[in-house]
Amino acid sequence: MRRPLVVLTGPTAVGKTSLSIGLAKALDAEIISADSMQVYKYMDIGSAKIRPWEMQGVPHHLVDVLDPREEFHVVRFQQMAKEAMEQIYSRGKIPLLVGGTGFYIQAVTRDIDFSQEGEDSPFRRELEALAREKGAEYLHSRLAQVDEESARKIHPNNVKRVIRALEFYEENHYPISLHNQQEQEKESPYNLAYFVLNAPRDLLYRRIDQRVDQMVEEGLLDEVRHLKDMGCDRSLVSMQGLGYKEILAYLDQEISFEEAIRILKRDTRHFAKRQITWFKREKDVIWMDKEKYDYDEDRILADMLKICEEKRILERTI
Repeated sequence: MRRPLVVLTGPTAVGKTSLSIGLAKALDAEIISADSMQVYKYMDIGSAKIRPWEMQGVPHHLVDVLDPREEFHVVRFQQMAKEAMEQIYSRGKIPLLVGGTGFYIQAVTRDIDFSQEGEDSPFRRELEALAREKGAEYLHSRLAQVDEESARKIHPNNVKRVIRALEFYEENHYPISLHNQQEQEKESPYNLAYFVLNAPRDLLYRRIDQRVDQMVEEGLLDEVRHLKDMGCDRSLVSMQGLGYKEILAYLDQEISFEEAIRILKRDTRHFAKRQITWFKREKDVIWMDKEKYDYDEDRILADMLKICEEKRILERTI
């Protein structure tokens, strides 16, 4: 019997947090955050991080564990999430993945093999030298010759990813885009219940605007100023997140505060739209449209539990 795994995701500001607590309690589950920002310490307001009192005693993993100066990416997330899952299974409980970072969720649900980077190689050093000598565009054009799909998806300025794609082709004699496609089409090794919570677009956008206003009231500006004083700038992965790069632009006197908030609201709405598009492409998902339930969380939870029962999620062999 495949081990159980439950996912609760959906666009930002749709209301995943409160529902996740009810679901975790009903399933006797522990929550693993599938969020690229809540993993960082000192980044509470801008990431809409769950507060300790909101957890209601439900164990949470991958929340508040990394310094903002540390790099966090999908490969590291997958490794940390798998470690947390093994701990959860060892206690006879169910892991519940909660968050809105679709690629992170996919990395776990389909156990994607990212062919992690190996040791420094002469070929890599050669490519790095070419990037310095002839520029990022030249290197990107080399990639386009052997892997058009990756060249379309990877920005020329992302030299690290361009080099990795060229390395993969050199090592395996077929494009990394084909490898990634094959990985994404894999069946899940888990007994999976994959829920996507959604709401009408206009309501979602209003909630996003309200959330940003609330972040400002709660002290988003002071939070980002503190991070800046710690030496955090936009060169860090953490500070490229929504809510942080916009306020940093204000603190660096590039834009007004009002403009920073306008951009933040706009870009968060765009992000939510991209999230919905991503989840529509995913297979095996179960859409939970709040409007169909008259926004009654108890009814939504009851249906989710019924589906988990039908999928025999609770009949686990750990």
